[in-house]
Amino acid sequence: MTIPNLTIIGDRLNPGFKATRTLIEEEDIKGIQDLAKRQVDEGAAILDVTIGSRGYKDAKFLTEVIQAIQAAVNVPLCFDYPKLEVQEVCLKAYDRDKAGGRVPLINSIAETRWEMVDLFKICPCKVILMAAERMEDGAGVPNKKSTDVLLTAKRSSGILLREHGLKPEDIYIDVTVSTLISDTEGMVRMALDAIKLIGDDADLKGVHIVGGLTNIGNMLPPIEFDGMRLRHVMESAFLTVAVPLGFDTIMGTPWNNFQILPEDNEVLQTFRAVVDLKGLDAMRRLRQLWAKKN
Repeated sequence: MTIPNLTIIGDRLNPGFKATRTLIEEEDIKGIQDLAKRQVDEGAAILDVTIGSRGYKDAKFLTEVIQAIQAAVNVPLCFDYPKLEVQEVCLKAYDRDKAGGRVPLINSIAETRWEMVDLFKICPCKVILMAAERMEDGAGVPNKKSTDVLLTAKRSSGILLREHGLKPEDIYIDVTVSTLISDTEGMVRMALDAIKLIGDDADLKGVHIVGGLTNIGNMLPPIEFDGMRLRHVMESAFLTVAVPLGFDTIMGTPWNNFQILPEDNEVLQTFRAVVDLKGLDAMRRLRQLWAKKN
């Protein structure tokens, strides 16, 4: 990984990945520990942890997994559940001493599930704040404008700072990175614009900006550019544009060779063009990238 000051939250301890799902189904604790170690060895500063739907009904196994991971690595853990009761299990299993005194990260709090702030009663935490949706007239509404993402981030961060004792560096604002190949509404462009707005806002100085980087290259064809899978080059294309705007944390796979691409890189040029298009125009421009490979 060659991008200075970019924090990686390792995302592989998640049954969304087939190999990890097998480890969880087979209760392969050593395999889970080895996967945790590999991510840290490859540069992950934090590890995202979920055992999927099993976590909702098997607190014992979830606790065993957390304790096993902490026996293998000494980085903080990020608990990836939107339910208060599951997060409670995670936080009670977490041992700060085994993470060098560092607190865990909650993934995630949002205006639509604000009850999650009750978790601060269990132990100090850092938080991922999902800014992609807001509460409006008592209902959750997706944010489709960068200004709405900014306003949601400011409202929620303000409450966390004023009422719950968090510092700006304790807050990771998730702008939600969409899948490029299915982005007919310009949501990747919107996320980039939101990153810039958040990064430039004086009231949000010091907060982190995070997104799930694996999403950007989902469903791209399994072809290579300069010896790298297209989906991985597209991750670097996103970072090349987003990092200068203030994006400083990724939820991603640490060994994917993230890098800032040169401006003449063909994938980067395509990415820049596609994010400024919508609908079929965006899809056509993206498909031109790999058409010459056929």
